[in-house]
Amino acid sequence: MDAKGPRAGRRFTVTQRATLKTDRYLVTGTEPDGSQGRVLAYAELRRFSLREQLTFYTDETKSQVAFTVRERTLLDPGEGFDVLDAEGKPIGAFHQRFFASLVRSTWVLEQPGAPDAVGRERNRFVAVLRRAWDWLPLDLVPFAWPYHFDFESGGKPVMAVDKKIGLRDRYVVEVTVPDLDLRLAVAQAVALDTFQGR
Repeated sequence: MDAKGPRAGRRFTVTQRATLKTDRYLVTGTEPDGSQGRVLAYAELRRFSLREQLTFYTDETKSQVAFTVRERTLLDPGEGFDVLDAEGKPIGAFHQRFFASLVRSTWVLEQPGAPDAVGRERNRFVAVLRRAWDWLPLDLVPFAWPYHFDFESGGKPVMAVDKKIGLRDRYVVEVTVPDLDLRLAVAQAVALDTFQGR
């Protein structure tokens, strides 16, 4: 996948396919006319694993690793996640701000050589409703209402993640700055689905 650049591909879709044992994520580009483009990445996450690690491949054959996401420590999930390229070199990181996230989920996206980007749920009412839903004994009933995250740095937009209504979890992501590594953007977008509330 192209990590940087102003070309089309700064907008992509993340689709989750859940099974009993795994969560699968397919990342596809979006063409200028809005249609689905080529596959940019594919990942699987085993449920109930002790340490969160997510490997992204270049496609569904899983023949070539694109990048990985690793939890920093078992003892404190608030420490965040590192994003590493195929050779294990750091691309960036992200973590959730625990206290700020008690009401409205807040994430910090870090990329070397660039100021941090802070992402918050756009709608405060939906954020509170989603938090209340998490407390209900409805484990098998997903929160279906769409929610949105806006990432900003220095008051300027960096990335937007919009969850769409549908039978599957689907997110449309738009990266609005040319220097944000798309692998880091993909990792953060998937984290909003799979690591939210952990």
